Amino acid sequence: MFHQSHRPPSSPPLHHPIPQHPIPPMRSPPPVQHAVNTNPYIPRTGASGYGEGGAEQGRYGNLFNDATAQVGLQVGRNAMLAGQEYVEQNFGKYFSMSMPTLKSYFNVSNSYVLRKLFLVLFPWRHKPWARQMKRSEVSGTVEGFKDPRDDINAPDMYIPVMAFTTYILLSSILAGIHGVYHPEILGYIASMAFAIVIFEILGLKLGCYLLSISNDSQLMDLVAYSGYKFIGVILTMIAGTFIPGLLIKYIVFLYTFAANAFFLLRSLRYVVLPESTVNAATSMTTTQRQRQRRIQFLFAYSFMCQFVLMWLLVKS
Repeated sequence: MFHQSHRPPSSPPLHHPIPQHPIPPMRSPPPVQHAVNTNPYIPRTGASGYGEGGAEQGRYGNLFNDATAQVGLQVGRNAMLAGQEYVEQNFGKYFSMSMPTLKSYFNVSNSYVLRKLFLVLFPWRHKPWARQMKRSEVSGTVEGFKDPRDDINAPDMYIPVMAFTTYILLSSILAGIHGVYHPEILGYIASMAFAIVIFEILGLKLGCYLLSISNDSQLMDLVAYSGYKFIGVILTMIAGTFIPGLLIKYIVFLYTFAANAFFLLRSLRYVVLPESTVNAATSMTTTQRQRQRRIQFLFAYSFMCQFVLMWLLVKS
């Protein structure tokens, strides 16, 4: 008996898919082409078209070496120097205050501040009123006036600035005490006080111009002297608020006004009435006339003008 061998069933044949569309042939990428440099001011060295300093140096490196560019730079430099010289000649006298000179107006001490406040409020028996001169330690020549720290008669900017700021803050506080404070009152009071000071300085400068009055560092001296009035204004406002009765307020106002007027009358004498030595008789007559007009101007500013300005500041 024969045994039939067992065989596994055969698998069907494999069929691979046949593409229906032809496969395009592979192509290599196009070679990189560098841009051709056509700018005459950029050197054409290296593969990138720029010099060794990189792109920025290649763009602007030779620009400043070009003759036309050098001429333009020279013309611009000359125009700038000419404009600076014109400004210094025509406007330098109005803005000639250097930083060391301005700092000297704030060169004060505690003792000076106390003595100056006492002088502004009680100037009746003070002597002398002349400012002290500062001399060189080497040659002995006069170098100007001494700083406020060393001279009680010298004007300073510390007390006027602090008094101006105190007036604005005190006005706002008193408005709150009386129940009429609002956010805009601070800016209103500051603007009005600043406008009064500017108006006063312009009036002084106009009077000095019309009377041919000239003095070194005159503008800053006038600004300093115009700020001392705020001391009396502050005292008047405090007295009118915390002391009942308008009589006390008016008495304090009249006294501080008179003290400030007398202080300005004696202090501004060296500004409005500078010493002059004239020999000719005709010139002496002219000088006397100018002196008389300057005295009238000083009196009108110290008394009439200060009364109006201080009253406006107190009433505001």
